[in-house]
Amino acid sequence: MEIRRPLPQDFWELLHCLKMRSKYAILLVFVIGLVIIEKENNFISRVSDKLKQSPQALVEANGTEISPAPAENGSLASLQELDAAFSQLRSRLHNITLQLVGNGDPVPRRHVLLMATTRTGSSFVGEFFNQQGNIFYLFEPLWHIERTVSFEPGGANAVGSALVYRDVLKQLLLCDLYILENFISPAPEGHLTSFMFRRGSSRSLCEEPVCTPSSKKVFEKYRCKNRRCGPLNITLAADACRRKQHMALKTVRIRQLEFLQPLVEDPRLDVRIIQLVRDPRAVLASRMVAFSGKYETWKKWASEGEAPLHEEEVQRLRGNCESIRLSAELGLRRPPWLRGRYMLVRYEDVARAPLQKAEEMYRFAGLPLTPQVEEWISKNTQAPQDGSDVYSTRKNSSEQFEKWRFSIPFKLAQVVQDACAPAMRLFGYKLADSPTTLANRSFSLLEEAQPSWVT
Repeated sequence: MEIRRPLPQDFWELLHCLKMRSKYAILLVFVIGLVIIEKENNFISRVSDKLKQSPQALVEANGTEISPAPAENGSLASLQELDAAFSQLRSRLHNITLQLVGNGDPVPRRHVLLMATTRTGSSFVGEFFNQQGNIFYLFEPLWHIERTVSFEPGGANAVGSALVYRDVLKQLLLCDLYILENFISPAPEGHLTSFMFRRGSSRSLCEEPVCTPSSKKVFEKYRCKNRRCGPLNITLAADACRRKQHMALKTVRIRQLEFLQPLVEDPRLDVRIIQLVRDPRAVLASRMVAFSGKYETWKKWASEGEAPLHEEEVQRLRGNCESIRLSAELGLRRPPWLRGRYMLVRYEDVARAPLQKAEEMYRFAGLPLTPQVEEWISKNTQAPQDGSDVYSTRKNSSEQFEKWRFSIPFKLAQVVQDACAPAMRLFGYKLADSPTTLANRSFSLLEEAQPSWVT
């Protein structure tokens, strides 16, 4: 028995509308239409097979008594089932196409989270997303939470801080920037603040209409880099966040990947997590320069050998490496909630091939890499000489990433290797067995990146 049903008129009207809006949407609708037709044919085939069954078979299958007109009633029930299924598929198609082309944009809103620790090159990598004009990018907004809410390291307090960070992060990804007013000090007045940390590192906070006229009477602690703006209007910033097609955020204050599961599973968000790691020996060498006062014991011990390293300092280093390793192992295990939403990236690979890694990260996030991003990478990874600013994002990246090998004493490198060996093995960092090996540039301390690091 053959059943033919004409496609509903709304389908053709929707197809005509999409054709006028975007050729990409037409292609998508065409593919989905083929899927619907195939599903309809499968239903028709199943209905035909069912109608060919004997009345007794229908009774056994349905568990009901035979009606006076079994074939007719069976046909009616099957057609109703087919019609309901087809209507459901048509509704899904309609919702998908509205999501894709409702604002004239072919890509659904994405939320990119760059997760790292200090001195791993996260500011540099974050610029890959900051330079994309259709991405609202925030630089270290959780800094305000760390400065306002104090937690002792370890135990329940560490869990408490992670939960606070996570909850604030969720609101920020939803463009609820007002959440920061609870942590910015001094507190904003009338949704205006001059104390948004590193505002100048976010292009979205320094362009119109967020950049309001400056005032000579107002002291701006964190200014925009290329233009003078007045105090940050959080309402305008939140509106700009909602107008941008995508959202990206960089943070060094979230270590435990498992705490992010509620964000990934939130139906309002489409989160893609990029975990950035770096050789812990290079991280220590960089921190000893950038945060000199906090590493006096390390420097004195390395140069004089008089002040022994306290065990608590070594344990803190080991704890940091372990938290990074555990998060990476969780992501690489590909639990169902993280499938397709986690990517592990080594800073060294970015430094050696920045454009290639940028393309990989954008492809993972499902975003188009724009010419503006490519131009920025070209200009800022081929600087003739590295500046003295330790926070600079302008680097000769292919040479910069191994300079630490000639600045860190070998015995400090040994301490790091002992404390962080499991993490180093996971990320493909080779151990140096002598000062000569450490300083020998021809000996690579980096194994090849694994394809499995992109899930």
